[in-house]
Amino acid sequence: MATAIPKITLSSSRDIPFNRLVLSQSNVRRVKSGLSIDELARDIERRGLLQSLNVRPVLDGDGAETGTYEVPAGGRRFRALELLVKQKKLAKTAPVPCVVREAGSAILAEDDSLAENVQRLALHPLDQFRAFRDMLEKGMSEEEIAAAFFVAPAVVKQRLRLMTVSDRLLEIYEQDGMRLEQLMAFSISDDHARQEQVWEVVAQSHNREPYVIRRMLTEKTVRASDARVRFVGLDAYLAAGGHIMRDLFEADDGGWLQDPAILDRLVMEKLHTAAEDIRAEGWKWVETSLSFPWGHTRHFAEIDGTEMPLSDEETARLEALRAEQEAIEAEYAQADEYPDEVDTRLGEIEQAILALEERPLAFDPADMGRAGAFVSLASDGALQVERGFVLPEDMPTEPEETDHAAYDGRDERLADDGDDGGGEGNSLVPDVEPEEEEGIKPLPDRLLTELTAWRTLALRDAFAANPRIALTEFLHTLVRDVYWQTPGADCLEAYVREIALPVHSSEMPGSLPAHALRQRNEGWKHDLPEDEEALWRWIDGLDDASRMALLAHCLSFGVNALYERMPSYGAVSQRSVTERLKRADRLASALSLDLVEAGWQPTVENYLGRVTKARILQAVREARGDETAERIAHMKKPDMAREAERLLDGSGWLPEALRTVGGAGQAPVEPVTAGEDVEAIAAE
Repeated sequence: MATAIPKITLSSSRDIPFNRLVLSQSNVRRVKSGLSIDELARDIERRGLLQSLNVRPVLDGDGAETGTYEVPAGGRRFRALELLVKQKKLAKTAPVPCVVREAGSAILAEDDSLAENVQRLALHPLDQFRAFRDMLEKGMSEEEIAAAFFVAPAVVKQRLRLMTVSDRLLEIYEQDGMRLEQLMAFSISDDHARQEQVWEVVAQSHNREPYVIRRMLTEKTVRASDARVRFVGLDAYLAAGGHIMRDLFEADDGGWLQDPAILDRLVMEKLHTAAEDIRAEGWKWVETSLSFPWGHTRHFAEIDGTEMPLSDEETARLEALRAEQEAIEAEYAQADEYPDEVDTRLGEIEQAILALEERPLAFDPADMGRAGAFVSLASDGALQVERGFVLPEDMPTEPEETDHAAYDGRDERLADDGDDGGGEGNSLVPDVEPEEEEGIKPLPDRLLTELTAWRTLALRDAFAANPRIALTEFLHTLVRDVYWQTPGADCLEAYVREIALPVHSSEMPGSLPAHALRQRNEGWKHDLPEDEEALWRWIDGLDDASRMALLAHCLSFGVNALYERMPSYGAVSQRSVTERLKRADRLASALSLDLVEAGWQPTVENYLGRVTKARILQAVREARGDETAERIAHMKKPDMAREAERLLDGSGWLPEALRTVGGAGQAPVEPVTAGEDVEAIAAE
């Protein structure tokens, strides 16, 4: 005969006046968590009590019920009701729905309290998203939804952003086929077909990290922080029909522009419009480009301009700014540091003063009729205009004098040595090192030349800023010329021949050393007299510090740390190049040259896309450790190069050709964990 299964008897439920309830000391919750009591009280006020309290009768000394009930489970709800009573929003005798446990039950009060708090399961993020979506479709705004659930509007926006993810991917996530962080990464794109295509690729890979998904979805886009975007403005791009991808789950620096063709068209249109305005000033020609190679004005003469004076309004503005600057500095003279708002204001004042002090030049209309200007885009997204350059054929001819024969010969040498092949640095296709099976082969010659061009530029900047080292190097050169070589016939055969840097990476003209050298050069050029006799007297009248600074600046143009692969029949031997680099290393060490501080960092374009996989892995291994390198070892080379660029960003790693012996040259290894750049959003 079958045994009957005993039936469960549930605890009774009834309404109990609030003033007959007391909080039990058996409640296990001690630490505040989740919604505050204030927020919970407001929620109960809005929608009522959604969950009954768990109570049991309080007994007297003889074991009889006293008519009072303790609350071991539901303490936060009890406190919220208590707050509403204190606020006189709820009557003291208001009936409260309760589930009553029998007196003398074998189940402990602590057991009930623990079960109620432990047995709960947080709402799945996908269920939360669907609930938010349904409420939105029924007329509630994002702000109203956020207020109803006491969450930030950003949380609602993030959850609703999952509406942009393909239904197929949502199903995969629901079935635990992917993590929440991966699902959030897909939300930056609205293209469901592309999302599913990326997942098919990622699902077959060992590396399914969110950053890989984001990179694949944004690889054909342009960052909102790009100089081109800052130049034309996001509003103009959107007005032209462009679209922006945003990532609500990660810092996206303004997002990604999905239509690069529209952006480039707007940039060129704005550049050409600016060029027409410049041409209308009276110039013979105006050349326009997104960027020009380093040294593009080398073979041009320059016409002189005069600084336009300040207007009365500008003069008053400048005096007011300086007075405000002096007042702030005097007020905080004894402080260790400025408050943030004061520091910000000082920065604004300095920028405003600089804008007023950097006066535009006025040119003679006759000179403008034979000269031209270059119009391009600066690295910060501003319009860059270089005026007053004259082509050699437009220069006025002067009769040759026999006294100038020696200089003519030198000018011819300078022209030959300085020929950069029309900006070859940006027009030739970079040579790429062939893949190798084992070991590390030497870097390609052209890449070495580009790297050492960067180093030469930074070395010039450091050299010009250190007159003591500059004088040491100059005297060293002079002593070698005097004692080890045959002197020439000139009054003084010590002269500087500017070394051309025709082969370089595209970002070098906008680098920190390039900017510093241009600023320094413009400053000295502005102070120089117009004729040779006046120049001699001007130099003779300079104080020692100024003379040293000018000497260092002029000598810096002759600094040459370039690697060159010389043909066997060349006038300069490979041994000479090796000696040159050896001396450049000594100079770099003396100057404590640090290419990281100078702004160089490895990118796909300037290094990682130009070397083999073995060298990419070597770079990541040196900067981030073996474990990080192993994580990208399985990738194809283009993907490996892009991922290595991300991993090396901020690491301070430098190729050997850019390191300074005895300097900072090599950053310490900083391991990167697989998910360190993922900020998962926990289920609410």
